[in-house]
Amino acid sequence: MNKTIRRASVFCLLMVLALLVRATWVQGYEAKALADDEHNRRKTIAQYAQPLGDIIVAGSPVTGSKGTAGGDLRYKRTYTHGELYAAVTGYSSQAYGATQLEGIYGDVLDGTDDRLKNPKDLLTGEQATPGDVLTTIDPDVQKAAYEALGDDKGAAVAMDPRTGRILGMVSTPSYDPSKISGTADGEAWKALLEDEDKPLVNRALRQPLAPGSTFKLVVAAAALENGLYGSVDEPTDSPDPYTLPNTATVLRNENASAPCENATLRTALQYSCNNVFAKAAVDLGQEKVKEMADAFGFDTEKLDVPVRAAKSVYPTGMDEAQTALTGIGQFEVTATPLQMAMVTSALANGGESAAPHMVSRVTDGDGTALEETGDGEGKRVVEESTAKQLRSAMVTVVEEGTGANARIPGAEVGGKTGTAQNGVDNGNTPYAWFTSYAKDRESGEEVAVAVIVEDSGSARSEVSGNGLAAPVAQKMMKAALER
Repeated sequence: MNKTIRRASVFCLLMVLALLVRATWVQGYEAKALADDEHNRRKTIAQYAQPLGDIIVAGSPVTGSKGTAGGDLRYKRTYTHGELYAAVTGYSSQAYGATQLEGIYGDVLDGTDDRLKNPKDLLTGEQATPGDVLTTIDPDVQKAAYEALGDDKGAAVAMDPRTGRILGMVSTPSYDPSKISGTADGEAWKALLEDEDKPLVNRALRQPLAPGSTFKLVVAAAALENGLYGSVDEPTDSPDPYTLPNTATVLRNENASAPCENATLRTALQYSCNNVFAKAAVDLGQEKVKEMADAFGFDTEKLDVPVRAAKSVYPTGMDEAQTALTGIGQFEVTATPLQMAMVTSALANGGESAAPHMVSRVTDGDGTALEETGDGEGKRVVEESTAKQLRSAMVTVVEEGTGANARIPGAEVGGKTGTAQNGVDNGNTPYAWFTSYAKDRESGEEVAVAVIVEDSGSARSEVSGNGLAAPVAQKMMKAALER
């Protein structure tokens, strides 16, 4: 064999070896990544090759599947009362992917999760029967929230304080996931993306905004826990009006005739006295207020319910004037409705915070549990005595103060209103907040709720937590107590 042929043979052998190594690498190490790639058409075909498993609410599916007219995507997702449950289910679209529970449990719902496969499926490579996702949602609470919010732009969350189960979660305006579940829904998808009200955003979990006076509950808790004041009925050192430290800016109260000068924490919550809580935040210092906020769940990077909630924030690096504004839930404080429901839930539960969750069980096609979310013991946030005092003050808010629209006959109801500034120099319509708890005096049934109305179309002078948000909370709490 001459030298040229020998070199060509070696070169060809090396090329064959390189191809073998590459093929082995792809099949052995990159197979899963390629199979899971969102651009892999076979993954989408497998996903919609058979009817999907269901998302279950109170024993009944709120999702379904129906056959398509043709093509290689044999089934597409359908939704029962899609707009009502969109904030819970998310969407599963042949063209645009999947979100929320549909996305998190996609492998279970389409039958590709390895835990669903029996030995026969593993040998034959056949797709397993899809599983189901069972939620903690109470349909009556969900419906009450959705109907009460109506055409308003806002969100609401209801929780069981003892277990952390999310009983209701609504974001409005909503959308019908059925209208974007196929491959020919481009116009509907475009309309949703271009809608200025952003119906695809889950406001209950994913849109933290200034919590306004509802944050005063956190400051009050910090004041009691750190010994700034011995009880909710001890007079505070709070001049009215209060000038922000090192500035000429005077912080006034919404109700000029309210007895806010040196008011007790109870009276300050009852009349929502800005001067008391701004001064308390300065006296405590931002570190102690942040410590309390973080104990309630603020600044948590990964709050999964199991959908990832956006981080609620208590800022740092502030001067005293800015710290004072955080005391009334302004400056750069932000919170989601879920976060404010967690605050009230912890107070209702004797100072312990149960981890919020909206999925109780994930099952295979035969109903056998693959995952279960237990109602674990709560994390201590404040002392039981602090929680008891603040509940008492919150009851005063509802019975004698700014939260009268949340009253429920036969139930102990405590709450806190909030009207948060929106935009530069409060140039936009303020946000109306209400966070509360209710306990049935006979059955002992409990619920905690948070509601935000971002925009109701009302005149600016008509925007208030009691006027817009408290009626929504009242209906949700009433539905929960009647379970």
